[in-house]
Amino acid sequence: MPSIIPAANGAPPADPTAAKLWKAAQDFEAMALNQLLSPMFATVDNAHGAFGGGNGEETWKPMMVQEMARNMARHGGIGLAVPVYNQMLRMQEAGQKTP
Repeated sequence: MPSIIPAANGAPPADPTAAKLWKAAQDFEAMALNQLLSPMFATVDNAHGAFGGGNGEETWKPMMVQEMARNMARHGGIGLAVPVYNQMLRMQEAGQKTP
């Protein structure tokens, strides 16, 4: 049975299948974080910011928030990836045991 909890530093497990599951769990956490961060950035007044607001900033802001969420998930996030990973492992193992 592969390790239930990936390395503490967020490195993927050695088993290729478990590594894919860990990546999917981190991607899920990044998506959840993106949904949590988006409203926060939507309330910021950009008109007097460093970049001056405008259409360009509004166009690129969602990509910046998405990248911030991915970075947060890669560095531990809010701890959502581990239980998601564990559940995916359990589901995969249950599927392999069926005749």
